[in-house]
Amino acid sequence: MKNQNVIYGIRAIIEAVEAEQPINKVYLQKGLQGELFQQLEGILRKNKVSTSYVPHQKLDKLSSGNHQGAVATISSIAFQDFEPVIESILEIEEKPIFLLLDQVTDVRNFGAIIRTAECTGVHAIVVPKSGSAPLNDIAIKTSAGAAFNIPITKVDHLKDAVYYLQSSGIQIVAASEKAKNNLYDIDFTIPTAIIMGSEEKGINPSTLKIVDHEIKLPILGQIESLNVSVACGAILYEAVRQRLN
Repeated sequence: MKNQNVIYGIRAIIEAVEAEQPINKVYLQKGLQGELFQQLEGILRKNKVSTSYVPHQKLDKLSSGNHQGAVATISSIAFQDFEPVIESILEIEEKPIFLLLDQVTDVRNFGAIIRTAECTGVHAIVVPKSGSAPLNDIAIKTSAGAAFNIPITKVDHLKDAVYYLQSSGIQIVAASEKAKNNLYDIDFTIPTAIIMGSEEKGINPSTLKIVDHEIKLPILGQIESLNVSVACGAILYEAVRQRLN
């Protein structure tokens, strides 16, 4: 936390949220009351900002000033707007490839995925506003700086991104352990968006219902699944293999 940009104070955080600053998370003091504090809570809920309630000792460690029971951490990299990013890519790329992450909450997995995505030529990464890992210093460090080289966008709901991409002629391929087809059955040489879910929850079932293809990785050992960043790498490099050929 010490390496992250931090803002503190209720009014300062309200202003930051309303100004759409790249806030990773807001830490609020447990049991705190008051009209302004409740106003902040309402704004955080409305804007779907990740929030945790913690003891005041935690807040004291995060900030050096009068935090008033509220501290926010801000990423050094801002998430970009989804539609302008996608539109700009579609204007210049004939066969773009996108990566959508559903409920991937581990920051190190997030950083590793960003690194692999950048190495495999992914044009943009899409995550939902809630339920995703923050783009904090740990994620950026794990990405080995790749987070600075690839657009990372946020959407209210991942299904909105799926519908938008489908309407733009992009096939949607979801990685699921229950899929009948494996990744080698899919043509990745056409415009494609790949969805990866978390190891715990996978991809939201309602999202799976609207994808074009579901794929799985062949597992030959006794362990039933791979780490999500490893699985993502295997799928992306199959796409690279096909596109190089």
